[in-house]
Amino acid sequence: MGLARRHFMISVACAGAALAAPAVHGRARAKVVVVGGGAGGASVARKIAIDAAGQIDVTLVEPNARHTTCYFSNLYLGGLRSFESLQHGYDGLTRAGVDVVPDFAAAIDREKRRVVLAGGGHLPYDRLVVAPGIDFVDGSVPGWSLEAADRMPHAYKAGPQTLLLAKMIESLPQGGVFAMVAPPEPYRCPPGPYERVSMIAHYLKGKNPTAKIIIIDPKEEFTLQKLFEDAWLKYYDGMIEWIGPDFGSRNLSVSPDAMEISVDGEVMKVDCCNVIPAQRAGKIADLAHLTNQSGWAPVDPFSMRSRLDDRIFVLGDSAQQGDMPKSATSARSQAEVAAATVIGDLTGREIPEPVYSNACWSALAPGDSVKDGGTYKPADGKIASIEKYVSQADEDAATRAATYQESLDWYHTITAQIFG
Repeated sequence: MGLARRHFMISVACAGAALAAPAVHGRARAKVVVVGGGAGGASVARKIAIDAAGQIDVTLVEPNARHTTCYFSNLYLGGLRSFESLQHGYDGLTRAGVDVVPDFAAAIDREKRRVVLAGGGHLPYDRLVVAPGIDFVDGSVPGWSLEAADRMPHAYKAGPQTLLLAKMIESLPQGGVFAMVAPPEPYRCPPGPYERVSMIAHYLKGKNPTAKIIIIDPKEEFTLQKLFEDAWLKYYDGMIEWIGPDFGSRNLSVSPDAMEISVDGEVMKVDCCNVIPAQRAGKIADLAHLTNQSGWAPVDPFSMRSRLDDRIFVLGDSAQQGDMPKSATSARSQAEVAAATVIGDLTGREIPEPVYSNACWSALAPGDSVKDGGTYKPADGKIASIEKYVSQADEDAATRAATYQESLDWYHTITAQIFG
């Protein structure tokens, strides 16, 4: 049995013909189930359905009728975009041949190779793709829990929390204090909290110019720090204060009922507090025992295949893959690689060499955005960075305006690619 198992493992890694049997030998078509309809999950489901039409049945399990993107939700908070513009349905996936099941994945039975649905029943699979996004680490911010998110919202899963935070910002009293508790690494969208501050500052500058913003950050430094701090000085001078570890940010607790924050023993009364806790892989990845002690799901950098189960792939924010930041562009890039591997596994089609990329845009003010990104490839057991780029501090207004427009074009393009 040991020799047979080792042989099976090698065959999987090489996308051997034995695993392609459901499609190749004329029996029932191979079945792929995808859990999670965000950037990674919707992308891989649509890609497989289109590229392997007639050969593979693809089912997407997603409880929400419409997906609200976390990316660009900061522009909504800044008053630069409507909430409706962030929402996307799954009709494009249905047209591509994906069977969209509106339900929660309650469990994954890896032994029987099936997804158990919260509403009853189960979905068998030959390959499973898990792309559930993030969940939060309990106790990572003393005094805060998910039960307190109606008073101190995280708004790091877009939807009702985004609307709640926007309402709180709009209701901030004149001269009031908005506080953000920033997350420790790794977390979804590294520039995201600081773009959020920039957009909230833009909104307050027009509606509540004497308001103050405080960021309590456990990190010694943050992504694109100079670019953000230069912008805060230029556009929002005197409005934003950043409190890092040197000023006691790691000795932090919050009191949602009293709307207070304690930093290094000093209690501050605030009017609104956005708590972004430490993060981990989405709950279903943990329930299926696809995560390790880090809380993330380790994957093979050549394929996005789970290191803990040959027939399962993990994409996007939940994956522990190496150097790629957790972003929508990363998730879509990983979906392309996983889709090609799944199709190769189940049809015997040649699997191309994997190439990954990432790009992120951060709005500093209307018409002023910066960007960063890079390309990646498998190396040293991980997805490794091979080239990076980032906006420069001395760029002129025309360059920044072009980057801002580029970000709008990117959003239109990537949502069309993901949702059809």
